[in-house]
This record gives sequence, structure tokens and C-alpha cells, in this order.
Amino acid sequence: MKITLSDLNTKDLATLVQRSITASDSGKYAVISNHPLLSELKTIYTEYDAVYTKSTYSGKGNDVASADRDRDISFRALKNFLNGYRKMPSLSNYQFAEDLYQIFKLYDLSLDKMSYSSQTAQIKKLIEDLEKPENTQKLDALSLFPAFDDMKSKQNAFEQIFAEQAGANANLRNMKSASSIRKDLEKALRSYLNFITVMKDITGWELLYADINEVVKAAKNSKAAKEEKK
Repeated sequence: MKITLSDLNTKDLATLVQRSITASDSGKYAVISNHPLLSELKTIYTEYDAVYTKSTYSGKGNDVASADRDRDISFRALKNFLNGYRKMPSLSNYQFAEDLYQIFKLYDLSLDKMSYSSQTAQIKKLIEDLEKPENTQKLDALSLFPAFDDMKSKQNAFEQIFAEQAGANANLRNMKSASSIRKDLEKALRSYLNFITVMKDITGWELLYADINEVVKAAKNSKAAKEEKK
């Protein structure tokens, strides 16, 4: 029952271990029931199985980008309205539009082109400034509260999805990599296979050996077939 475990790819190693455990746990072999080598193999495989197919990133990048576009659109809509309104002195309260537009200038009229973090910092300050009583009165006079509330809502939505992405990515980075666990899994499987090989001539062990040997042969044949295909 010889096989070079290091030659197996990540998925094939997982399959070999899983099939070895399933065969051993079939209930047909009392000799291996609750054996410490099998228990250790199960424990390490459970940890390996949890990470060997894990994603490198959270997959939330598109959601973050979409939320950023939404807040950009909302920011530009309010900014452009104020810019146009302030240029028409014939309109009532045009000075209010000028005053509010100057606040936008204070925090950068192009903040929608900044990095996620820089834009978040600037737009939060902009919102805080616009929420001052003297400015909310001007927003109200210009009937801009719905547009202002929309900008705040889009900013909050972005912050939420961005925080979810950051948390998910952090969790992925903190998970052990499959490669770091693989050595332990190979060692546990090798010990298990060697033990069964040693015991194969003892009554009660020969059938377990034959079963596990077929699993190992299948793994070797699968590897050989892949190499031939290449």
C-alpha cells in the first residue's frame, strides 16, 4: 500500500483521506473502531476540509464598488444642483445654494474620485457640516432634504458593506491555510496506512487492509490518469 502523498494535489489528498475514513467507519471492522490513529486522522481532516477550498477574498468587492457608485451619484446630484442654482440670482434663496456649495468646496468637489477610505472620511465631515442647524435651514428652504437624506443613506450603506468586506477578509486571513495543515494530514494518513499494512496478516485486519488498499489504488490511478491526459 505505497503512495507518495506529496504528489497528490490538494483535492485528491482530501478525497483519499475522506474515503479512507468512510471505509474505516463503515461498521464492518470492529478492530479499528475508536482507534486513536483513526481519531487523529478524523480530527486533522476536519480542520483541513474547512480550509482547503476557502476563498482568498470575501467576494464582496463588486458589492462595495456598487455601493460606492451609488454614493458618488448621490453626492454629484446634490453638488451639481447647488452649483446650478447658485448661478441664478433671479431665483429665491440662491444665496443659500451658494453658501452650501462653498461647504462642498471645503471638503473637495472631487471627493467622489478619492480612494474609498479618503472619500468616506471627507463625506462624513461634509454630512456633519450640513447637519448644523444653520445649514439644515438652508437645505429645507431649497427643498433639498430628500436629496441630502439620500446621500446620507448611500454613505451609510457603503460603510456597512465595506465593513462586512473588511471583516470577511480578516477572517479568511486568520484561517489556517491548507498548506500549513497538509503536512500534519499527510503524517497522520501515512501513520494510519502504515499501521494497517503492519496489521494486515492478523485476523480481523485483512479485510480492512484490502478495502483501504483499493482506496489507495484509486487515488494512484486517478493521479496517473490526470498525468496521461496532460
